[in-house]
Amino acid sequence: MPNILKNISLKPYNTFGLDTSARLFVEVKSLEELQEVVRSSKFKINDVLVLGGGSNILLTQDMDGLVVKNSIQGKEIVSENKEEIVIKVGAGTNWHEFVMYCVEKGYGGVENLSLIPGTVGAAPMQNIGAYGVEIKDVFVQLEALHRFSNKMEIFDNATCEFGYRESIFKHSHKDKYIIVNVTFRLSKRPKLNLDYGAIRDVLAEKEITEPTIKDVSNAVIEIRQSKLPDPKKIGNSGSFFKNPVISKEALLSIRKDYPEIPTYPIDDNSVKVPAGWLIEQAGWKGKTFGSIGVHKKQALVLVNYGAGKGADIKKLSEDIQASIVEKFGVALQAEVNII
Repeated sequence: MPNILKNISLKPYNTFGLDTSARLFVEVKSLEELQEVVRSSKFKINDVLVLGGGSNILLTQDMDGLVVKNSIQGKEIVSENKEEIVIKVGAGTNWHEFVMYCVEKGYGGVENLSLIPGTVGAAPMQNIGAYGVEIKDVFVQLEALHRFSNKMEIFDNATCEFGYRESIFKHSHKDKYIIVNVTFRLSKRPKLNLDYGAIRDVLAEKEITEPTIKDVSNAVIEIRQSKLPDPKKIGNSGSFFKNPVISKEALLSIRKDYPEIPTYPIDDNSVKVPAGWLIEQAGWKGKTFGSIGVHKKQALVLVNYGAGKGADIKKLSEDIQASIVEKFGVALQAEVNII
């Protein structure tokens, strides 16, 4: 049984760098340790928060319960042929480190997801995505421990009910399972996805005409570093809001005043609008309020400059949401899990 600690600061365990505390804290490094914790009385009688990389949460208060840090590591090749490889990865593995492993080995499919913070186990929970690629595109299955039965269950692509930054684990299965490992199918002869964002522009600047997955990964890293603050230097959780999907009718109404509004087609009746653009048009970009604010280079990112409080960041997010509804009639949803 791993040692359960008392009154531990969670500042090192969340990328906002918020100095909240956990009354009880335990780190698990294997399925066996996790099952021991789940069997314990402290797990059964307390509210439980499971942490991966802490990159998609906003802690607004101290945790008067048990925080379980999932640090289950490891990589296992499930199957392999000339065309593809299937790899099972521990949920506590750092996501970017896994992507770099794939890039170095020449396994294609996740290179567009370079430099996304967090862990492998958190990736399918919200179907992380960037530059035209989502987890569901390479996902095979995951294994998760049921919090109440303490038994392992398998979820395939269909069962996870992936949507835009969505999965079953954010809805009907929220707080019912702890993801233990995730299995991915990657290509040894990858088809590169270069059509989203500025990837082609970066490659052209470097005069790369026949890019490899490493070239694509490097381009994505360069783009992200140019726009997004490093959580080790400025506390943040990346994109705070989802890009809203609106009807074409609503788009026509907005275009009367903002003909330049950028959009991405979804289907015949709806389009996706960049939340960062909406927030910038509403005048929030670069604004600071004491120790918190909206990042000066990317309006989609809320930041903690050092001594910020989670409750204040939550209030800022709510003020932004209200202003976007008032100005555009569009409701923004938080991508970050507010606790």
